Amino acid sequence: MDQNELKQMVGNEAVKYIKNGMIVGLGSGSTIRYMVDALGKRVHDENMDIVCVSTSKFTENQARNLGITVKAIDEVDQIDLTIDGADEISDDFNGIKGGGAAHLWEKIVAINSTTNMWIVDDSKMVHQLGKFPLPVEVIPFGSKHLFDKLQAKGYQPEFRMTDGNYVLTDSENYIIDLHLDKIDDAHALADELISMVGVVEHGLFLDLVDYVIVGTPNGIEKSTRNGFDFEQLG
Repeated sequence: MDQNELKQMVGNEAVKYIKNGMIVGLGSGSTIRYMVDALGKRVHDENMDIVCVSTSKFTENQARNLGITVKAIDEVDQIDLTIDGADEISDDFNGIKGGGAAHLWEKIVAINSTTNMWIVDDSKMVHQLGKFPLPVEVIPFGSKHLFDKLQAKGYQPEFRMTDGNYVLTDSENYIIDLHLDKIDDAHALADELISMVGVVEHGLFLDLVDYVIVGTPNGIEKSTRNGFDFEQLG
């Protein structure tokens, strides 16, 4: 199976845990696109009554085009289940997200969700975080000075660019990617980064995920951070 087939497999599996009447958070990224397609089919075929909250404008547009009801996060009181992807997941169930420049909205949705599920192919599973560049969303004003401070710390920062232009998030901020290779103390780094003036949010998602579904060439693997039973999800 190629990587896209693995992504489709976990997307199809994840939507099985969405129940009628739920408020569902929809993540971002290529794996989530397969999941949203599968959810749209369920909504159409089963006439499901669900409301979704999106973590990006792209996912919102995809969901609406499939007939899924989408509301803004401030229009709902609580999100029952958020399903999202991840760029890395470590052995201790922490992760790096933000490869699609959506980690600010993704984290806001995640912390306002009762339950969080990540779906990935097996290439995203690592022993230690850090090989994937850590995204840091920063406001444009003063971003060069912030870049210099990150460089002085030895974090090997790089502005994320495309066609010679700064990549803009949905909140019209910049992304600075930190090339760290490995992160020895993710909690300490998270605290350090969020305390820096000009940083809006970083891509370390710590102590947030409850359920993980991994697509492997041998099939689906499921695990939970808190030892919950998948069959009781939701």
